[in-house]
Amino acid sequence: MSDTTENENNKPSATPTAEEIAEALQPGNDNEPTPEELAEEGEGLEFDLGEDGLPDPFIVLERLRTENDELNDKLLRAAAEMQNIRKRGERERQEAGQYAATGFARDIISVADNLARALQAMGDDAKSSADEATKNLIDGIEMTERDLLNVFQRHGITRIDPEGERFDPNMHEAMFEAENADLPAGTIMSVAQCGYKIADRVLRPAMVGVSKGGPKATPETKTEESKSQS
Repeated sequence: MSDTTENENNKPSATPTAEEIAEALQPGNDNEPTPEELAEEGEGLEFDLGEDGLPDPFIVLERLRTENDELNDKLLRAAAEMQNIRKRGERERQEAGQYAATGFARDIISVADNLARALQAMGDDAKSSADEATKNLIDGIEMTERDLLNVFQRHGITRIDPEGERFDPNMHEAMFEAENADLPAGTIMSVAQCGYKIADRVLRPAMVGVSKGGPKATPETKTEESKSQS
C-alpha cells in the first residue's frame, strides 16, 4: 500500500503548476529564479510576483507578445526606410547620368549661338552672290552647326525656339511686349535668342518678345499649342 502511494506521489501532475510554467519560460535555467534575479534582468522584464515569488506566466507571455510586436514593427519600419534609401539612390544615380553634362552644356551653347549669328549675318542674297570660297565657308559653318546640334541631341540637350507658342515663364524670358491685334495676347511673336534645356531642365531660357492687346488665348488654342510642343 505504501509503495502504491509513493508511486502516485512521484507521477507528474497532468496540469502543470505555475512553477513549472515559469521554469519552461526560462530555457537553460536549472534553478528557480529569485525575485532579486528577476529584477536584475532589466526594466523590460520586470513583472509583479505572485505569492510563490514567481511571475504570472500569462503576464509573461503577454509581455513577450507585446515586445515581439514592437520588434516586428521596428523591423518593418527599418525595411521600409532601406527601400526608400535604395529608391532615392537609384533616382539620384539616374539624374546624375542625365544631368552630368549640365555645366559643360551651359558653356558650349555660346558656341552654337556664335555659329547661328554668323549664318544670320550672311543673308540669302549675299550668299547667292558670294564667290566660291565664301560659299564653301558658309557651307562649312552650316555643317558645323548641324553637327553640334546633333551632338546636343544625343546628350539630351535641345534648343528652345518658341516663336508662335504660348509664353511660358518657366522656359521663356520676356524681353519686351508689343501690341499685336492679330495674335492672342501672350503669344511669342519674336525670338531674340534661342534657349536650351537638358532633359527636362532649362539650361537657358529663350529671350522673346510677347504680344499683347490681342484676343485672349482660348482653351482650344492652348490645347493645340500643347500638342504641337509635344
